[in-house]
Amino acid sequence: MLDAIGVDSIEQLFDEVPPALRISDLEGVPDALIEMQIAHLMTDRSHGNTQSQCFIGAGAYEHHIPAAIWEITTRGEFYSAYTPYQAEASQGTLQLLYEYQTMMAKLMAMDVSNASLYDGASALAEAVLMAIRSNRGSKSRRILVPRSVHPHYRKVVRSIVHNQGIVIDELEYEMSNGHVSPGKLPDPGDSAALIVPQPNFFGVLEDVDELTDWAHEHNMLVIAVVNPIATALLKPPGQWGSDGADIACGEGQPLGIPLAAGGPYFGFMCCRKSLVRQMPGRIVGRTVDMNGKQGFSLTLQAREQHIRRSKATSNICTNQGLMVTAATLYMALLGADGLRRVAAVSHVNTMGLLDRLDSIDGVSRVFKGPHFHEAVINIDRHHARDVLDKLEECNISGGYELSSEFPELGESILICATETKTDSDLDHYAEQLRHLTG
Repeated sequence: MLDAIGVDSIEQLFDEVPPALRISDLEGVPDALIEMQIAHLMTDRSHGNTQSQCFIGAGAYEHHIPAAIWEITTRGEFYSAYTPYQAEASQGTLQLLYEYQTMMAKLMAMDVSNASLYDGASALAEAVLMAIRSNRGSKSRRILVPRSVHPHYRKVVRSIVHNQGIVIDELEYEMSNGHVSPGKLPDPGDSAALIVPQPNFFGVLEDVDELTDWAHEHNMLVIAVVNPIATALLKPPGQWGSDGADIACGEGQPLGIPLAAGGPYFGFMCCRKSLVRQMPGRIVGRTVDMNGKQGFSLTLQAREQHIRRSKATSNICTNQGLMVTAATLYMALLGADGLRRVAAVSHVNTMGLLDRLDSIDGVSRVFKGPHFHEAVINIDRHHARDVLDKLEECNISGGYELSSEFPELGESILICATETKTDSDLDHYAEQLRHLTG
């Protein structure tokens, strides 16, 4: 093959990569092995895996996933089905995406949903771009973002939009309660949109009704960033304030996607009908053919929309189809009542864990306001990183250290408990933390 294309080595195919960015080998990755040796190697390495108790949230959550979800998702019909470009192709995949859109729109109380995006962070960035395009009443390219939004989401938004002349202004949260106080918001001037998280990164509930009405009074669009499990229990974005949020987005991982070393996940996005032509990603519609038979088709956007570079609504060229398949099955299997029960039990477990930790000398709850299934605790007289490392030795993933992104909170840890935790799990965490803090 090298002779046929006229090069001496595979290395020549990568001559455009600067030498400083190349590596000669991969640590821990052996040379080629035969199948039997690979089997032995993987078996040996699997012994190093531990089944630790996970109390980390911070945007990725451990929920129970019924076995049926991935048994169906990994059937050949779904597992190998690529997102269709042609509007008439793959009726099974199109119908599944249509059902997904229907359930997401109802969950968010919004008019329309797309067929997913890459992840929650890029979904927020796309929502920002969509708001800039859609808000014809604002001449600015300015977005208001509370610091209580996930720090990774804020970084991704800046990376994607800063070269397009869009200004990101951050709003401070109240140190006492962990959320943005509507009564202390500055004059926004001419701003295109306000981002409202619910719950926010600390697990604290924001005053979404007042924030939404305040934004609309100042001619801003409202972008809701929500946890879909929480939305099953809390007021959905479409019902915030007097008129509801304009765009809702977030991370779909809690809907049947397992924790898997950082992915793959998928982002969701919903909006009001008046903004639908500015929404990125694919939309599937239901129709009938000339014989009256039901059928499904991509609608509003042709394939060319996704390959026209700067003239396109978005340059997203696929969606996370397999993850969306699992999420559709998860929502269909649990139903509205099941999702509410998952949310309710997760909240109860988090409050139970907080009650146990509050009784430990030197451990205190940072924010006193209402939470969903995450909360921030402060560790007096100890470094949070040291405590988490010691908990790992006890097979407990104890939380997410906040000092790098939120140094003003001191030695603080973001903890999370979902419906997967039992009373004995909560007791064990509290006992080990009591022991480690002396």
